[in-house]
Amino acid sequence: QVQLVESGGGLVQAGGSLRLSCAASGSRFSIKTFTMGWYRKAPGKQRESAATITSGGNTMYADSVKGRFTISRDNAKNTVYLQMNSLKPEDTAVYYCNAPGPYGSFLGSWGQGTQVTVSS
Repeated sequence: QVQLVESGGGLVQAGGSLRLSCAASGSRFSIKTFTMGWYRKAPGKQRESAATITSGGNTMYADSVKGRFTISRDNAKNTVYLQMNSLKPEDTAVYYCNAPGPYGSFLGSWGQGTQVTVSS
């Protein structure tokens, strides 16, 4: 099982920025060959994909975050990042990272995630 730990969340005013990190801490698993993604879930709402990045660096973003969020990876550090700018109250959610597998599956377990709260 892939072990991933999210960090970097917090409270921020609308228009502010945060940088989230997702690390394979304490694991020998290498993310090098895997697509990685950031997912978010607000209370009472379904989990949704915010951004993904392939092993080759190709990125995809949800329309709601396009132009504001940037996903990146550092394979040598076994870490994936999500730079979030121009944050809006509707971005408030718990953010999780994972490695999507085939046909809607995920290779890792869902952890605690990191809370992002944007005030108006």
